[in-house]
Amino acid sequence: MSNLITFLEENNIPLSDDKKQSLNNSGKTTQVIPLIHQRILSIKGPDTAKFLQGQLSCDTDEAFARGSSLGSHCNIKGHMLSLFRLLKTSEESVWLRMSHDIFETAAANLKKYMVFSKAEATEVSDSISGVGLLGPGAQALVEKIFGHSPSEDNGTISLNNGIVVRVPGNRYEIWMENSALVQLLKELPIESGIGATNDWILSEIDAGLADLRSETQEAFIPQMTNFQAVGGISFTKGCYTGQEIVTRLQHRGQLKKPMYIAEVSTTEKPLPGQLISAPNNPKAGQVVLAAACGENRYRLLAVINKKLAEENTLDLSGQTLELKELPYELDPKLFLPK
Repeated sequence: MSNLITFLEENNIPLSDDKKQSLNNSGKTTQVIPLIHQRILSIKGPDTAKFLQGQLSCDTDEAFARGSSLGSHCNIKGHMLSLFRLLKTSEESVWLRMSHDIFETAAANLKKYMVFSKAEATEVSDSISGVGLLGPGAQALVEKIFGHSPSEDNGTISLNNGIVVRVPGNRYEIWMENSALVQLLKELPIESGIGATNDWILSEIDAGLADLRSETQEAFIPQMTNFQAVGGISFTKGCYTGQEIVTRLQHRGQLKKPMYIAEVSTTEKPLPGQLISAPNNPKAGQVVLAAACGENRYRLLAVINKKLAEENTLDLSGQTLELKELPYELDPKLFLPK
Protein backbone atom coordinates (compact mmCIF):
# COMPACT_ATOMS: atom_id res chain seq x y z
CA MET A 1 0.00 0.00 0.00
CA SER A 2 1.36 3.40 -0.97
CA ASN A 3 1.98 6.28 1.43
CA LEU A 4 -0.75 8.19 -0.41
CA ILE A 5 -3.45 5.58 0.29
CA THR A 6 -2.36 5.42 3.92
CA PHE A 7 -2.54 9.22 4.19
CA LEU A 8 -6.03 9.29 2.68
CA GLU A 9 -7.29 6.59 5.03
CA GLU A 10 -5.75 8.26 8.08
CA ASN A 11 -7.52 11.49 7.13
CA ASN A 12 -10.86 9.72 6.69
CA ILE A 13 -11.04 10.36 2.94
CA PRO A 14 -13.63 7.84 1.69
CA LEU A 15 -12.26 5.42 -0.93
CA SER A 16 -13.84 2.75 -3.10
CA ASP A 17 -13.54 -0.84 -1.88
CA ASP A 18 -10.67 -1.52 -4.29
CA LYS A 19 -8.95 1.74 -3.19
CA LYS A 20 -8.68 2.91 -6.79
CA GLN A 21 -11.02 5.88 -6.44
CA SER A 22 -11.45 8.78 -4.05
CA LEU A 23 -15.11 9.35 -3.17
CA ASN A 24 -14.57 12.56 -1.24
CA ASN A 25 -16.64 15.72 -1.70
CA SER A 26 -14.76 18.57 -0.06
CA GLY A 27 -17.14 21.31 -1.21
CA LYS A 28 -14.16 23.39 -2.38
CA THR A 29 -13.99 24.98 -5.83
CA THR A 30 -10.28 24.17 -6.18
CA GLN A 31 -9.80 20.43 -5.97
CA VAL A 32 -6.70 18.32 -5.37
CA ILE A 33 -7.64 14.86 -6.57
CA PRO A 34 -5.60 11.71 -5.82
CA LEU A 35 -4.93 9.98 -9.16
CA ILE A 36 -5.15 6.55 -7.57
CA HIS A 37 -7.00 5.17 -10.60
CA GLN A 38 -3.71 5.45 -12.53
CA ARG A 39 -0.42 3.54 -12.44
CA ILE A 40 3.08 4.47 -13.59
CA LEU A 41 5.37 2.48 -15.89
CA SER A 42 8.99 3.69 -15.92
CA ILE A 43 10.99 3.26 -19.15
CA LYS A 44 14.68 3.80 -18.52
CA GLY A 45 17.93 3.33 -20.42
CA PRO A 46 20.10 4.86 -23.17
CA ASP A 47 17.69 3.64 -25.88
CA THR A 48 14.53 4.96 -24.21
CA ALA A 49 13.79 7.78 -26.67
CA LYS A 50 14.74 5.68 -29.70
CA PHE A 51 12.66 2.70 -28.57
CA LEU A 52 9.57 4.77 -27.84
CA GLN A 53 9.88 6.69 -31.11
CA GLY A 54 9.57 3.38 -32.94
CA GLN A 55 6.55 2.23 -30.93
CA LEU A 56 4.33 5.14 -29.98
CA SER A 57 1.94 7.28 -32.00
CA CYS A 58 3.29 10.55 -30.57
CA ASP A 59 6.59 12.23 -31.51
CA THR A 60 8.95 11.28 -28.69
CA ASP A 61 11.50 13.94 -29.70
CA GLU A 62 8.84 16.65 -29.39
CA ALA A 63 7.56 15.16 -26.13
CA PHE A 64 11.09 15.18 -24.69
CA ALA A 65 11.55 18.82 -25.75
CA ARG A 66 8.29 19.95 -24.16
CA GLY A 67 8.25 17.52 -21.23
CA SER A 68 5.02 15.62 -21.81
CA SER A 69 2.59 14.33 -24.41
CA LEU A 70 -0.39 12.10 -24.81
CA GLY A 71 0.46 8.95 -26.72
CA SER A 72 -0.71 5.49 -27.65
CA HIS A 73 0.78 2.11 -28.45
CA CYS A 74 -1.00 0.36 -31.30
CA ASN A 75 -1.10 -3.17 -32.66
CA ILE A 76 -0.08 -3.81 -36.26
CA LYS A 77 -3.65 -3.08 -37.37
CA GLY A 78 -3.47 0.41 -35.86
CA HIS A 79 -5.80 -0.26 -32.94
CA MET A 80 -4.77 1.11 -29.56
CA LEU A 81 -3.37 -1.41 -27.10
CA SER A 82 -2.72 1.37 -24.61
CA LEU A 83 -3.25 5.10 -24.16
CA PHE A 84 -1.21 7.15 -21.71
CA ARG A 85 0.45 10.41 -20.79
CA LEU A 86 4.22 10.39 -21.33
CA LEU A 87 6.21 12.31 -18.69
CA LYS A 88 9.91 12.94 -19.31
CA THR A 89 11.91 12.49 -16.09
CA SER A 90 15.43 12.64 -17.61
CA GLU A 91 17.19 12.36 -20.97
CA GLU A 92 17.11 8.56 -20.60
CA SER A 93 13.87 7.95 -18.72
CA VAL A 94 10.13 8.57 -18.91
CA TRP A 95 7.05 7.67 -16.93
CA LEU A 96 3.98 6.42 -18.76
CA ARG A 97 0.86 7.22 -16.73
CA MET A 98 -2.09 4.97 -17.59
CA SER A 99 -5.26 3.41 -16.26
CA HIS A 100 -5.13 0.59 -13.70
CA ASP A 101 -7.44 -1.42 -15.97
CA ILE A 102 -5.02 -1.74 -18.87
CA PHE A 103 -1.69 -1.56 -17.07
CA GLU A 104 -0.67 -5.23 -17.02
CA THR A 105 -1.37 -5.92 -20.69
CA ALA A 106 -0.04 -2.52 -21.79
CA ALA A 107 3.26 -3.10 -19.98
CA ALA A 108 3.54 -6.63 -21.36
CA ASN A 109 2.96 -5.43 -24.93
CA LEU A 110 5.67 -2.77 -24.66
CA LYS A 111 8.15 -5.17 -23.06
CA LYS A 112 7.60 -7.60 -25.91
CA TYR A 113 9.18 -5.10 -28.32
CA MET A 114 11.91 -4.06 -25.88
CA VAL A 115 14.03 -7.22 -26.01
CA PHE A 116 16.74 -5.82 -28.27
CA SER A 117 16.80 -2.28 -26.84
CA LYS A 118 18.95 -0.85 -24.09
CA ALA A 119 15.87 0.11 -22.09
CA GLU A 120 13.95 -1.46 -19.26
CA ALA A 121 10.34 -1.16 -18.17
CA THR A 122 9.48 -1.23 -14.48
CA GLU A 123 6.36 -0.36 -12.54
CA VAL A 124 7.02 2.39 -10.01
CA SER A 125 3.48 2.89 -8.70
CA ASP A 126 4.51 1.82 -5.20
CA SER A 127 7.05 4.65 -4.96
CA ILE A 128 5.49 7.34 -7.19
CA SER A 129 2.00 8.80 -6.70
CA GLY A 130 0.06 11.61 -8.33
CA VAL A 131 -2.61 14.20 -7.77
CA GLY A 132 -4.60 16.30 -10.22
CA LEU A 133 -5.38 19.98 -9.62
CA LEU A 134 -8.49 21.58 -11.10
CA GLY A 135 -10.70 24.57 -10.48
CA PRO A 136 -10.25 28.35 -10.55
CA GLY A 137 -7.35 28.32 -8.09
CA ALA A 138 -5.37 25.47 -9.68
CA GLN A 139 -2.75 27.63 -11.39
CA ALA A 140 -2.29 29.86 -8.35
CA LEU A 141 -1.86 26.76 -6.17
CA VAL A 142 0.86 25.39 -8.48
CA GLU A 143 2.62 28.76 -8.41
CA LYS A 144 2.37 28.94 -4.63
CA ILE A 145 3.90 25.46 -4.20
CA PHE A 146 6.55 25.55 -6.94
CA GLY A 147 7.17 29.24 -7.60
CA HIS A 148 5.82 29.17 -11.16
CA SER A 149 3.59 27.10 -13.44
CA PRO A 150 3.98 25.69 -16.98
CA SER A 151 2.78 28.25 -19.52
CA GLU A 152 1.31 25.83 -22.07
CA ASP A 153 -0.40 22.46 -22.24
CA ASN A 154 2.10 19.57 -21.98
CA GLY A 155 4.63 21.97 -20.45
CA THR A 156 6.33 20.68 -17.31
CA ILE A 157 8.30 21.61 -14.23
CA SER A 158 11.06 19.09 -13.50
CA LEU A 159 11.54 18.31 -9.82
CA ASN A 160 14.27 16.39 -8.03
CA ASN A 161 11.65 13.88 -6.96
CA GLY A 162 9.02 14.17 -9.66
CA ILE A 163 7.32 16.31 -12.29
CA VAL A 164 4.46 18.80 -12.72
CA VAL A 165 2.60 18.94 -16.03
CA ARG A 166 -0.09 21.27 -17.31
CA VAL A 167 -2.89 19.39 -19.08
CA PRO A 168 -5.78 20.72 -21.23
CA GLY A 169 -8.48 22.59 -19.35
CA ASN A 170 -6.04 24.66 -17.27
CA ARG A 171 -5.46 21.65 -15.03
CA TYR A 172 -2.29 20.16 -13.61
CA GLU A 173 -0.91 16.77 -12.69
CA ILE A 174 1.79 16.38 -10.03
CA TRP A 175 3.68 13.09 -9.84
CA MET A 176 6.19 12.75 -7.03
CA GLU A 177 7.93 10.34 -4.72
CA ASN A 178 5.32 9.15 -2.23
CA SER A 179 6.55 10.74 0.98
CA ALA A 180 7.14 14.10 -0.74
CA LEU A 181 3.62 14.08 -2.21
CA VAL A 182 2.08 13.25 1.16
CA GLN A 183 3.99 16.13 2.73
CA LEU A 184 2.67 18.44 0.00
CA LEU A 185 -0.90 17.33 0.78
CA LYS A 186 -0.37 17.99 4.47
CA GLU A 187 0.51 21.59 3.67
CA LEU A 188 -2.40 22.38 1.32
CA PRO A 189 -3.97 25.81 1.90
CA ILE A 190 -7.42 25.87 3.42
CA GLU A 191 -9.05 27.11 0.19
CA SER A 192 -8.34 23.78 -1.57
CA GLY A 193 -9.71 20.34 -0.75
CA ILE A 194 -9.26 16.64 -1.56
CA GLY A 195 -11.67 15.82 -4.37
CA ALA A 196 -13.26 12.78 -5.98
CA THR A 197 -11.91 10.66 -8.83
CA ASN A 198 -15.22 11.16 -10.63
CA ASP A 199 -14.56 14.91 -10.81
CA TRP A 200 -11.15 14.36 -12.42
CA ILE A 201 -12.58 11.95 -14.98
CA LEU A 202 -15.37 14.45 -15.65
CA SER A 203 -12.74 17.14 -16.29
CA GLU A 204 -10.99 14.79 -18.72
CA ILE A 205 -14.28 14.27 -20.55
CA ASP A 206 -14.87 18.03 -20.67
CA ALA A 207 -11.39 18.39 -22.22
CA GLY A 208 -12.26 15.73 -24.82
CA LEU A 209 -9.45 13.43 -23.68
CA ALA A 210 -10.08 9.71 -24.07
CA ASP A 211 -8.78 6.97 -21.81
CA LEU A 212 -8.84 3.23 -22.35
CA ARG A 213 -10.28 0.56 -20.12
CA SER A 214 -9.88 -3.18 -20.50
CA GLU A 215 -13.24 -3.34 -22.33
CA THR A 216 -12.02 -0.92 -25.01
CA GLN A 217 -8.43 -2.09 -25.58
CA GLU A 218 -7.88 -2.64 -29.33
CA ALA A 219 -11.35 -1.19 -30.07
CA PHE A 220 -10.23 2.14 -31.57
CA ILE A 221 -7.77 3.54 -34.08
CA PRO A 222 -6.29 6.74 -32.53
CA GLN A 223 -8.27 9.12 -34.78
CA MET A 224 -11.51 7.51 -33.55
CA THR A 225 -10.74 9.09 -30.15
CA ASN A 226 -9.78 12.45 -31.77
CA PHE A 227 -6.15 11.83 -30.83
CA GLN A 228 -4.90 13.85 -33.79
CA ALA A 229 -6.63 16.94 -32.33
CA VAL A 230 -4.86 16.72 -28.95
CA GLY A 231 -1.28 16.03 -30.06
CA GLY A 232 -1.34 12.27 -29.54
CA ILE A 233 -0.30 11.40 -33.12
CA SER A 234 2.59 12.53 -35.29
CA PHE A 235 2.23 12.14 -39.05
CA THR A 236 5.79 13.26 -39.82
CA LYS A 237 8.07 11.33 -37.47
CA GLY A 238 8.32 8.08 -39.45
CA CYS A 239 7.54 4.46 -38.70
CA TYR A 240 6.04 3.02 -35.54
CA THR A 241 3.90 -0.03 -34.87
CA GLY A 242 0.53 0.44 -36.61
CA GLN A 243 1.72 3.63 -38.34
CA GLU A 244 0.76 2.52 -41.86
CA ILE A 245 -2.91 2.10 -40.92
CA VAL A 246 -3.07 5.32 -38.87
CA THR A 247 -1.40 7.40 -41.60
CA ARG A 248 -3.47 5.87 -44.39
CA LEU A 249 -6.68 6.82 -42.58
CA GLN A 250 -5.43 10.40 -42.17
CA HIS A 251 -4.34 10.97 -45.76
CA ARG A 252 -6.18 8.44 -47.91
CA GLY A 253 -9.11 7.19 -45.86
CA GLN A 254 -12.33 8.56 -44.43
CA LEU A 255 -12.99 8.69 -40.70
CA LYS A 256 -16.54 7.49 -40.16
CA LYS A 257 -16.54 7.20 -36.36
CA PRO A 258 -15.12 10.16 -34.39
CA MET A 259 -15.48 10.73 -30.66
CA TYR A 260 -18.25 12.89 -29.20
CA ILE A 261 -19.08 14.35 -25.80
CA ALA A 262 -22.63 13.46 -24.78
CA GLU A 263 -24.96 13.37 -21.78
CA VAL A 264 -27.65 10.95 -20.69
CA SER A 265 -30.11 10.69 -17.81
CA THR A 266 -30.10 7.19 -16.35
CA THR A 267 -29.97 5.41 -13.01
CA GLU A 268 -27.09 3.19 -14.15
CA LYS A 269 -23.63 4.58 -14.91
CA PRO A 270 -22.68 3.96 -18.58
CA LEU A 271 -19.79 1.51 -18.85
CA PRO A 272 -16.78 1.55 -21.21
CA GLY A 273 -17.57 -0.45 -24.32
CA GLN A 274 -21.33 -0.21 -23.81
CA LEU A 275 -23.18 0.00 -27.10
CA ILE A 276 -25.08 3.04 -28.33
CA SER A 277 -27.90 2.46 -30.80
CA ALA A 278 -29.69 4.38 -33.53
CA PRO A 279 -32.92 3.43 -35.33
CA ASN A 280 -32.31 0.14 -37.16
CA ASN A 281 -28.68 0.07 -35.98
CA PRO A 282 -27.95 -1.43 -32.53
CA LYS A 283 -24.22 -0.77 -32.91
CA ALA A 284 -24.06 2.92 -33.81
CA GLY A 285 -21.34 3.61 -31.26
CA GLN A 286 -19.52 2.71 -28.06
CA VAL A 287 -18.99 4.42 -24.72
CA VAL A 288 -15.35 5.33 -24.06
CA LEU A 289 -15.58 6.88 -20.60
CA ALA A 290 -18.35 8.23 -18.35
CA ALA A 291 -18.65 10.28 -15.16
CA ALA A 292 -21.53 11.59 -13.07
CA CYS A 293 -22.41 15.24 -13.71
CA GLY A 294 -25.58 15.45 -11.61
CA GLU A 295 -28.18 13.25 -9.95
CA ASN A 296 -28.81 10.32 -12.31
CA ARG A 297 -27.04 12.33 -15.01
CA TYR A 298 -23.84 11.27 -16.76
CA ARG A 299 -21.47 12.94 -19.20
CA LEU A 300 -19.49 10.68 -21.46
CA LEU A 301 -17.12 10.29 -24.34
CA ALA A 302 -18.35 7.98 -27.08
CA VAL A 303 -17.13 6.89 -30.50
CA ILE A 304 -20.17 7.08 -32.77
CA ASN A 305 -20.85 6.71 -36.48
CA LYS A 306 -20.88 10.34 -37.67
CA LYS A 307 -23.72 9.97 -40.15
CA LEU A 308 -25.94 8.23 -37.60
CA ALA A 309 -25.04 10.76 -34.90
CA GLU A 310 -26.01 13.72 -37.08
CA GLU A 311 -29.16 12.28 -38.63
CA ASN A 312 -30.77 10.17 -35.90
CA THR A 313 -31.80 10.02 -32.28
CA LEU A 314 -29.23 8.03 -30.31
CA ASP A 315 -30.12 5.65 -27.53
CA LEU A 316 -28.16 4.37 -24.54
CA SER A 317 -29.89 1.81 -22.30
CA GLY A 318 -33.30 3.04 -23.39
CA GLN A 319 -32.48 6.70 -22.77
CA THR A 320 -31.88 9.49 -25.30
CA LEU A 321 -28.26 10.51 -25.70
CA GLU A 322 -27.67 14.26 -26.08
CA LEU A 323 -24.56 15.34 -27.99
CA LYS A 324 -22.49 18.26 -26.66
CA GLU A 325 -19.84 20.50 -28.20
CA LEU A 326 -16.19 19.44 -28.21
CA PRO A 327 -13.58 21.87 -26.83
CA TYR A 328 -11.51 21.61 -30.03
CA GLU A 329 -12.08 21.52 -33.78
CA LEU A 330 -11.87 18.39 -35.91
CA ASP A 331 -10.53 18.81 -39.46
CA PRO A 332 -13.57 18.40 -41.76
CA LYS A 333 -11.33 16.95 -44.48
CA LEU A 334 -10.89 13.83 -42.36
CA PHE A 335 -14.55 12.96 -42.91
CA LEU A 336 -14.51 13.34 -46.70
CA PRO A 337 -13.99 10.39 -49.08
CA LYS A 338 -10.63 10.56 -50.88
